[in-house]
Amino acid sequence: MKSMIIKEFRELSRDRRTMAMLVVLPILLLVIFGYAANFSVGTLRTVVVGPQSAIATTMLPPLFDVTSVDATAGTSEAKQLLTDGEAQVVIDTSTTPPTAWIDGADLFSAQTASAALARAGNQVTVQILFNPELKTSWYMVPSLIGLILTFIGTIVTSIGLVRERETGTLEQLAVMPFRPVDVIVGKIAPYFLLASIDLVIITVVGMLLFGVPFNGSLLVFALGSALFLFVVLGIGVLISTLSKTTGQAIQLAILTLLPQVLLSGMIFPLIAMPWAVRWLGYLMPLTYFTMISRGVFLRGTPIDAFAMWLPIAVLAVMALVVFSLAIIRFRRDLAPRRSSRATAAPAMEA
Repeated sequence: MKSMIIKEFRELSRDRRTMAMLVVLPILLLVIFGYAANFSVGTLRTVVVGPQSAIATTMLPPLFDVTSVDATAGTSEAKQLLTDGEAQVVIDTSTTPPTAWIDGADLFSAQTASAALARAGNQVTVQILFNPELKTSWYMVPSLIGLILTFIGTIVTSIGLVRERETGTLEQLAVMPFRPVDVIVGKIAPYFLLASIDLVIITVVGMLLFGVPFNGSLLVFALGSALFLFVVLGIGVLISTLSKTTGQAIQLAILTLLPQVLLSGMIFPLIAMPWAVRWLGYLMPLTYFTMISRGVFLRGTPIDAFAMWLPIAVLAVMALVVFSLAIIRFRRDLAPRRSSRATAAPAMEA
């Protein structure tokens, strides 16, 4: 028994990925939950419009961070600012009494703003747009679509090339006249098609079951979803090039999935996180899909708005970087096999 225990400890110490799962992951979860698990929003991006803008600005609690003041704008401009994601709260002094327009698509910020205005006792009328009843399901379903696609795309794709390696068919690919990009695109094309079908199904089911509205452009949502799928599928391929067994691929996939769930703004608002943790969230593709999906579903944000074209552009860059890394890794993986088969062929002829 003692020999078996020693043997298992030695094998475990050699398996770096398993050691990371046992040691690094619990510490990572503790740190992330300790800093990121916060629903309290500290500041609210606020714009003040209307003829009494200067007076209203001085009367707002410190929670409301006034980023701009426009004395010439009115109610229509106030609503458009929220639609474009330019602000979380717009104080409209063109009405009597003044109206506080609040972005209900940002659930926790809306709850914080409503409570702060009620405590302050300001003579304003509170109007919540896009999610007037502040339903949690409306807030969660658009981001849950991205989470489901992340699980499907990353885990399923990550075991694709690993299975090729375990069954020995990767050796056959090495001697065929395929470029690495041909192999990778060929591998992810079926997964992309199946994930796209899943996207349609879960979107329709989410809208029917929870009554989530779809106020934006279908083409904008399709573009953002396609780029997001390319990123998560590319991550899956990259993981498969770094793994020798299916177990290792699944471990790496889990290590990439958990931070996205916690730091993407899907559950905990990014604005409530300390900057030391928040910047990690801005490295996660799910963060940008969440911005796109909530903007399209709830606000109807157009593609020319900064809050929409920025996450789309970031996902496009991420897709390019991830696939470039996957191709480089796969080329390195195929090169030794091709060289060994090339040198073996003359020897067999001799």
